[in-house]
Amino acid sequence: MTPFFAVFLQPHVKEPIDQISDISQIPEDIFKDVEADCYWCLTKFIDSIHDHYTFAQPGIQKLVFKLKELVQKIDAPLNTHLSQHKIDYLQFAFRWMNCLLMRELPLKVIIRMWDTYLSEDDSFSCLHVYICAAFLVKWSTQILKQDFQEFYLFIQNLPTQNWVDQDIEPILSQAYLWKTLYNDSPSHLKSK
Repeated sequence: MTPFFAVFLQPHVKEPIDQISDISQIPEDIFKDVEADCYWCLTKFIDSIHDHYTFAQPGIQKLVFKLKELVQKIDAPLNTHLSQHKIDYLQFAFRWMNCLLMRELPLKVIIRMWDTYLSEDDSFSCLHVYICAAFLVKWSTQILKQDFQEFYLFIQNLPTQNWVDQDIEPILSQAYLWKTLYNDSPSHLKSK
């Protein structure tokens, strides 16, 4: 809910969107409106991914499997490296799917990314897989030099804390391109 809260609160505070620290001066009626807007937006946003948050989380597991298929196709050396080091996609990508990259990116970048998700209508979880693939492939050069332990230390603390919109734009563009190429033609993902 944090991105919605920050966006709806922004007109009522003086600080930049990612530095809002004191909300105590906001009148109660405005705060209640912000709360209601956040609730309905989050409800709509999560409506298409409710299977991500049910028993056994089948939606997330399906997305992680699709991510693995994508990486096999678009960066075979990276996929082979992960496999050789016994790195299971579920061990790192589960968090990416579950938290929608909220832990990996600064709030301003998340807001930009969610703006793209919201423009996707009800299929944003589909785009999210491609964004995660582009995000992982971005680090391919570094990952190929890492063993199991180095990979997990790196992937848990990606150097993204100072990212701005311009840093996520190439990832969004690449994700959209791959989605266009592969999503409606799943046979393109099959290895030959």
